[in-house]
Amino acid sequence: MEPPVLRGQARRALALGDDALLAECETTFFVGPGPGGQHRNKTASAVRLRHAETEVVVTATERRSQAQNRAAALIRLRDRLRALAREPVPRKPTRPTRASHVRRLEAKRRAARKKASRRGLE
Repeated sequence: MEPPVLRGQARRALALGDDALLAECETTFFVGPGPGGQHRNKTASAVRLRHAETEVVVTATERRSQAQNRAAALIRLRDRLRALAREPVPRKPTRPTRASHVRRLEAKRRAARKKASRRGLE
């Protein structure tokens, strides 16, 4: 999708409460990787949230509790949506100053003289 459309959808999603935002998301639970012992290896405590409208996907696997991972994933989802909703600041084209232009040309002349002196032409 185009960024302006996604930006509007992200803003709309940010205005929702936690429960409403979770209702819009596809939630998947899976066995998380890494250390944690038998409890972590046997339970599906890792959480993946996928916001359908904006196609933003976040995961949380660092906790042993599914509820804590869901809360962490929701915080990450809001952070991603906030970044997506941010309007980029338009850049203003600038020109180099006269002094910087003169310095650049002088540096080029110095380099050219140095190279010419190596060839033995000057």
